Amino acid sequence: MSKKSKRAPLQLSEEELKLLKNISKSRTYESRVIERAKILLYYYEGISIEGVAVKAGVSRPTVYKCVDKALAMGCEAGLEDLPHSPKQAEITLDAKAWVTNLACTKPKDLGLAAEVWSRQSLADYVKKHAEANGHPSLKRAAKATVQRILKENKLQPHKIKYYLEKRDPEFESKMREVLLVYQDVQLENKKDKKDRNKTMVTICVDEKPGVQAIANTAPDLPLVPGKYTTLARDHEYVRHGTASILAGIDLHDGHVFAQVQRRHRSCEFIELLKEIDEYYPEGIQIRTILDNHSSHISKETMKYLATRPGRFVYVRTPTHGSWLNLAETLFGKMARSFLRHIRVKSWDELKERILKGVAEFNESPVVHRWAKFELLDQPNT
Repeated sequence: MSKKSKRAPLQLSEEELKLLKNISKSRTYESRVIERAKILLYYYEGISIEGVAVKAGVSRPTVYKCVDKALAMGCEAGLEDLPHSPKQAEITLDAKAWVTNLACTKPKDLGLAAEVWSRQSLADYVKKHAEANGHPSLKRAAKATVQRILKENKLQPHKIKYYLEKRDPEFESKMREVLLVYQDVQLENKKDKKDRNKTMVTICVDEKPGVQAIANTAPDLPLVPGKYTTLARDHEYVRHGTASILAGIDLHDGHVFAQVQRRHRSCEFIELLKEIDEYYPEGIQIRTILDNHSSHISKETMKYLATRPGRFVYVRTPTHGSWLNLAETLFGKMARSFLRHIRVKSWDELKERILKGVAEFNESPVVHRWAKFELLDQPNT
């Protein structure tokens, strides 16, 4: 049986009692303040120290400290921390600098197998080598201690953020050339059809490799009200190879050209050029925006272009500048529509479905536009 406390009962005014009740039910106060308000209420009700500790879910020393502060200095003092002099930091600035330096060093450079640190592996290394490096205050450092040091310096050595190195010294000038073509196309499209340039069209050409021909191993289960709220599909599948989509889009009327091939070589690219060539009447120059893929400038491609002198004019995007090609938006549209969750029984069916999707695009063509002409304001270096 719990012994009755020898401490005096807690005297509370109506306002103090109301305050404690409000805090104990609050969702906005700090958890430690809510905890102390409950302790004082339980003690005010005459519950023993041990009983208060059980009901509040805290230790008896915590109850003693809270109650003694309230009895000595009042209800509000029982809810707050007593003022105290801050303890001298045990971990020195030199020790923190050493941890920071470790975080900025790859583990493999220190003889370990890992490429990057995890927070636990860094903490383990710190504890193991702290004393030998003159930082005994860190020999028992926990992962949380190391994490606080990293947080002070806003370091996250367990993460990798990728960037793209500019390897084309003429990136800005080539980008500007492409954007000027888009601007020219936009101005041309604003004219009445009878006033437009009848001697030149502009298309964007690109490739989407690695489209997988995937087949189900079991039939899909359709949606059934009250039973299947989504299409149900077996998680196993069979691969039938991959396809490359070689496509172009007319920037004036939105017409899409497409070839679906097993490989992506010069001969496949030439097939796309032939399809484009057959679509337009003779005497029209085809201005083609495309990237620096080897098939675009190979001997075989140049040999074909020589048979059609002046027919195709290349405007090439800079290296690592594929995002400047509006054909990327066409592939994005494919991915969101007919390629999304696609399942086929064979590679030939995949080809048929892709060409059918392109035909559906051409039934309701959409003119793709470039909107961010602010990039033209960048200096041409």
